[in-house]
Amino acid sequence: MEFTAKQIAEYIGGRVEGDGNAAVTAFAKIEEAHKGDLTFLSNPKYSHYLYGTEASIVLVDSKIEVEKPVEATLILVDNAYECVAKLLQLYAAASAPKKKGVDSLAFVSPSAKVDETAYVGAFAYVGDGVTIGKGTQVHPHAVIEDGASVGDGCILYPNVTIYHGCKLGNNVIVHSGAVIGADGFGFAPDANGYEKIPQIGIVTIEDNVEIGANTCVDRSTMGSTIIKKGVKLDNLIQIAHNVEVGENTVMSAQVGIAGSTKVGSWCMFGGQVGLAGHITIGDKTQLGAQSGVPGNIKGGQTLIGTPPMEPKAYFRSQAIFRRLPELYKEINELKKQVEELKNK
Repeated sequence: MEFTAKQIAEYIGGRVEGDGNAAVTAFAKIEEAHKGDLTFLSNPKYSHYLYGTEASIVLVDSKIEVEKPVEATLILVDNAYECVAKLLQLYAAASAPKKKGVDSLAFVSPSAKVDETAYVGAFAYVGDGVTIGKGTQVHPHAVIEDGASVGDGCILYPNVTIYHGCKLGNNVIVHSGAVIGADGFGFAPDANGYEKIPQIGIVTIEDNVEIGANTCVDRSTMGSTIIKKGVKLDNLIQIAHNVEVGENTVMSAQVGIAGSTKVGSWCMFGGQVGLAGHITIGDKTQLGAQSGVPGNIKGGQTLIGTPPMEPKAYFRSQAIFRRLPELYKEINELKKQVEELKNK
């Protein structure tokens, strides 16, 4: 598909500088682009690439000053990164049209209700009483167990497993290998070992959630583990039983959240953040990578470390920590000198 600079600018609300009829058919990084490619510049650190890029069109943040002539056509926008995301969504939708119907090699229970506009791929399994909404795409080898429901416009990629009774809203994307609704980690110790506590709850995933590959969201002991609308979970994340994740929160890979913890809305967690169980994290909390959180956190803070602290305090502490062997040696020398003075 081909789009001109003028068409793109009208779609994203930008201003063209250069040839409005310049056309593109593909996307590329600014340093690798060629004629016919669209690229973007949102970080001033990469401004030097603008003057040598071979791209036909460049989306540029209006806050970035263009200091020299540029061969490419520019489209000035308030947020180039956000605009390119919209264009990529449009491109993806056009290049990968949705399929319809149930593949002859899929198994769909007679009691399941699959919308006629939905797609169920080869070797997928759809259990008793399952409902699948309009336009939803269930890729090959995905499993949706008895009584589960999947809303409209969802995508379940190959080898996704949705356990019995779990509920997915509309426009939910679940990537390969993710497991929704496995048993929460509940065991009661006794004289003979550990007695399993049945996990009789479900998982509820609201609208517009995306869940990365091999991420696990466990079912609750009772009630529901809840992932609220707009949440984005990266690959390899563990969400334990009875956790609640607030709206529009995002988490990077390998985050782990222990049972019954409540995470607020619009939070951002870096990779390998770990949260203890039965705590509350306030809205708009930002946690740096590998932060370990043992207790409650009030909202609106940016923290890092274990236990988490403000970034300036954390980096000052790390600078001191690196000097501990030297400081330990100095303290021992001072102790010796003090003892000598006492003896005199």
